[in-house]
Amino acid sequence: MNELCKIIKETVKPNFLNIRTSIQTYDREALFYGAPCWRWVYHALHSADKWFINPFVYEEPAFHVEGLDDPEKPCDVVLTDEMLLEYLDQIEKKTMDYLDELTDEMLYEKPENSRYTRMELILRQFRHISFHTGLLNGQTALATGEFPMWVSETEKYVDDGIFFGRYRKGKVQT
Repeated sequence: MNELCKIIKETVKPNFLNIRTSIQTYDREALFYGAPCWRWVYHALHSADKWFINPFVYEEPAFHVEGLDDPEKPCDVVLTDEMLLEYLDQIEKKTMDYLDELTDEMLYEKPENSRYTRMELILRQFRHISFHTGLLNGQTALATGEFPMWVSETEKYVDDGIFFGRYRKGKVQT
């Protein structure tokens, strides 16, 4: 039985739902640390694509150019939110397919050319995706007074809108 892989798969689904909601609610041109928020979205997605499975054996997406994944570096390429959401769809499928093939025993192994185990790579991306989703949601909450929907357990997710509620003086008002 692959109990750990099952838990990982059920836990990664909310991460993808949460960053998707962030992309649907954020101000893409708002600046964070000198770069528009859409660059931070791409940074988070690119990292999930590259680092979740094996960053040392990885092929860049066709639209990627040098520096696009580093919001602190200037770049002439601009990705639309539609492109970012399509990329997220590809990453989610790739990740779920990978998890379907993974066994609990494989979590302790290091993939080809990697200095990290598969479990370390997965945990790093859980942290990274959650960090950037929180960053984007914080930007949205400050700009709009509304906090994007946050899912912690997939089976308890109810799609009744993309905002959780309004924040006023630190309290949620639904």
